[in-house]
Amino acid sequence: MPPEHSDPHAAKLPYYYPFQFGDAEVTVVSDGPLELGDPGQNFLGVTSSTVKDMLKRNFLRTDTVVLEQNAPIIKMNGKTILFETGMGTSKIFGHTTGRLLRSMREAGIDPAEIDAVVLSHAHIDHCGGVCAEDGIPNFPNAQIYISQRDFEDWTDGSSLGDGFRVQVENARRNLLPVRDRIVFYEDAEEFLPGVQAIHAPGHTMGHHCFLVTSGREQFCFLGDLTHHHVLLFERPWMEFKYDMDPKLSARSRTRVLDMLATDGIQVMSYHFAWPGAGHVAKEGDGFRYFPSSMQLIAA
Repeated sequence: MPPEHSDPHAAKLPYYYPFQFGDAEVTVVSDGPLELGDPGQNFLGVTSSTVKDMLKRNFLRTDTVVLEQNAPIIKMNGKTILFETGMGTSKIFGHTTGRLLRSMREAGIDPAEIDAVVLSHAHIDHCGGVCAEDGIPNFPNAQIYISQRDFEDWTDGSSLGDGFRVQVENARRNLLPVRDRIVFYEDAEEFLPGVQAIHAPGHTMGHHCFLVTSGREQFCFLGDLTHHHVLLFERPWMEFKYDMDPKLSARSRTRVLDMLATDGIQVMSYHFAWPGAGHVAKEGDGFRYFPSSMQLIAA
């Protein structure tokens, strides 16, 4: 007989986490773990042995880096807002990805409830689930929010090298069918009530983070500002393989993390360990990440 959990999308527990945030309700849903592979081939600018020593010191695997994909759904100010859509049907990063819609069903959330889909940028693991394989929108009642720079860069593709062909094809497949629903946001704009864009270029040139405010509480959804809570915190000037402009990305990373640490603003990270909520503190020449306690009992 096959093992009980032979389905790679199966989980030991339902892959969602609800919690109260100010006057809002937040439910983090997962698109499943994403495996990058050899840490030394993905995090650059220092020796491979340095990267592995950093991971070992923090009790993390040294043979591969596995990222989570934490997509918050926020109900506030009369709207239901989803940040990022995961990999969709693509399996270029492994068969454990692509479970976003399943996680939403586990949480009791119908995709038709989503009023707004907010994308930090147009990479495959963020916009890959906007549409189904046949081009039908997965969120039939949602407007799609993205920066104009990222929409144009990744659906046009002429300014990008051949190495980005798969990413461009994915962006076209997911964004062009919903072009009439797309709204462009700009830096510092509160484009939805309680959601303000923060331009943080480098990973892509149109990449943004988002400051979310409800009542007296705030958190910053980081998008892909930093992919790893140890490597790019302890050494924020380290380079990441998938950054379009690694040095600009590092400048954006240190600028935004410094602001969050100074102001004590909670963060929600797309790629950190589940469910991705925590705080940033300055430490030495870099930063340190402190995961927030999960709220498992209703107040």
